[in-house]
Amino acid sequence: MNYKKFSMLFILLLIAGMTAYAQSDITGKWTTTLAGPQGDMKLTFNYKVDNGVLTGTIASQMGEIPLEHGKVEGNKFSYDFEIQDMSISHTGEVVSKDELKVKSQRGEMKLTREKE
Repeated sequence: MNYKKFSMLFILLLIAGMTAYAQSDITGKWTTTLAGPQGDMKLTFNYKVDNGVLTGTIASQMGEIPLEHGKVEGNKFSYDFEIQDMSISHTGEVVSKDELKVKSQRGEMKLTREKE
């Protein structure tokens, strides 16, 4: 194989790998722990992605809240949820296959994929 063909093959494989990463599937269970005035609280995020639409729930020892208006575009995602008549918007980004970064007006969280 000459150098030109090898270079083209390498570039195609690199692009394919980047595309696979850009379309990372966040479907599954993710967790984080938040420090609060009454101690630490574990949050479990159950995400499901279907054709760019993100659905799921956020659960804690206080109950479960459904996600609304969720969408996924490449390695970025967003959703809202409502609590006490207040809508809270979140944006997120895939850091790796086992880590997400999620931001809202209340701060930033690191979510870790829960092994099943």
